[in-house]
Amino acid sequence: MKVLTVLIQSIVLLSAAMAANLKSSSDERSTPVTVGEVAPDFTLEDQNRNNVAISDARGKSPVVLVFYRGYW
Repeated sequence: MKVLTVLIQSIVLLSAAMAANLKSSSDERSTPVTVGEVAPDFTLEDQNRNNVAISDARGKSPVVLVFYRGYW
């Protein structure tokens, strides 16, 4: 059962990554963001499945991005 759950989670993550890659192919950067540079605008889904754009918080409140890898 645990193997099936991990397999399904992997498929969902790969599908989401592929979909995000297709949408942002025209906005790709050739260089990484450097220290002190303003982050490019992007939109992500929060824990309540609401879309949140970084530009909505820019200049209004601090923004902390956490990339949680998970246990798998």
